[in-house]
Amino acid sequence: MRQAIENTTHFLCRIEGGVATVALDRPERKNPLTFDSYGELRDWFRDLHYRDDVQAVVFASNGGNFSSGGDVHDIIGPLTRMNMKELLAFTRMTGDLVKAMVNCGKPVIAAIDGVCAGAGAIIAMCADLRIATPEAKVAFLFTRVGLAGCDMGACAILPRIIGQGRAAELLYTGRAMSAEEGAAWGFHNRLVAGDGLMDAARDMAERIAAGPNFAHMMTKTMLAQEWSMSIEQAIEAEAQAQAICMQTGDFERAYKAFVAREKPVFEGD
Repeated sequence: MRQAIENTTHFLCRIEGGVATVALDRPERKNPLTFDSYGELRDWFRDLHYRDDVQAVVFASNGGNFSSGGDVHDIIGPLTRMNMKELLAFTRMTGDLVKAMVNCGKPVIAAIDGVCAGAGAIIAMCADLRIATPEAKVAFLFTRVGLAGCDMGACAILPRIIGQGRAAELLYTGRAMSAEEGAAWGFHNRLVAGDGLMDAARDMAERIAAGPNFAHMMTKTMLAQEWSMSIEQAIEAEAQAQAICMQTGDFERAYKAFVAREKPVFEGD
């Protein structure tokens, strides 16, 4: 299977079999984010919507940790010296990374090990699926640095995953959610041993990438858009989305395979 290494500067990226594996690359610092890595990740996920060589993404841990969030020296220090206009430009950029991940059209799987804090926790939160090790500790620790818990969409997205009361506790206190809590609360789809984390994430990504990828894009789009719809609007939107999917070649391939008692081979169109 051919593997391609993306020419990225501030994070690692390789593509193999329709699956892109990305990871922050400062393991000695527990993979903090910088202004540059925020921007490059945002642009990469924005462009992903138009790429045919990637059908699913694994956002991986590196060196035993997912991400420690914004770098104290490279981000938090400079933020204390910025004016309001500069600060708003930064907070909008970080929010744009979440928007880009939600709107990229490709399922994203977070493979979480060790520290997953601050903006790192947000990246995990806005993935479609999360697989974690028992050592994973997810902390929305914005209050620990004197900020509100309403960062990068946390107050909108986190309650939808784990419930309002649990989200409020994490966002007010900044305490770490253990792996066991994350699994029991529905944040993690599954817990696996550390040495099996990437195999499990890759297996899930490959199974998704082998499916009807245009339809997966529609599913991801509807999951995001229906947050702000009434039930009636959502039913109509899904009727239109499904009618579009019924015109794809994959729908016909699935029917012919069923008739022939074969496993369908999807091509994504």
